[in-house]
Amino acid sequence: MRGFALIELMIVVAIVAILAAIGMPLYQGYVAKSQVTAALATVRPGKTTIETAIAERRDVSIVDADYVGLRSSSACPSIDVSLAEDYVARIECHVAGNSKVDGKSLFLRRDSEGVWTCDASAFDVPYRPGGCG
Repeated sequence: MRGFALIELMIVVAIVAILAAIGMPLYQGYVAKSQVTAALATVRPGKTTIETAIAERRDVSIVDADYVGLRSSSACPSIDVSLAEDYVARIECHVAGNSKVDGKSLFLRRDSEGVWTCDASAFDVPYRPGGCG
């Protein structure tokens, strides 16, 4: 006898199916985290331009996503930027991605003391980038 019996092939197919059933959710979780991390990388450069605008005492009403140089991307199809008179700033990215992250927002916030924080609380903990709460 040469080759494999039908039952042996069925067992191999069953094992592959079980491994795929376990692996796909894990893979989707990694993809979701990478999508949120890409969104953060898209908006993070805006902090520098906002700090420059504050240092140069620019009119806060002109500071928006275009002024800061943030363009929509596949990770962030919509970006909102605001700067208040007391120099409190907010950069918001509406994240696009798989069902675990799509439509949720990621924030970079600056307080009046000049401290920036990352807020990814809309996302489940496993999908938050490092340094974001």
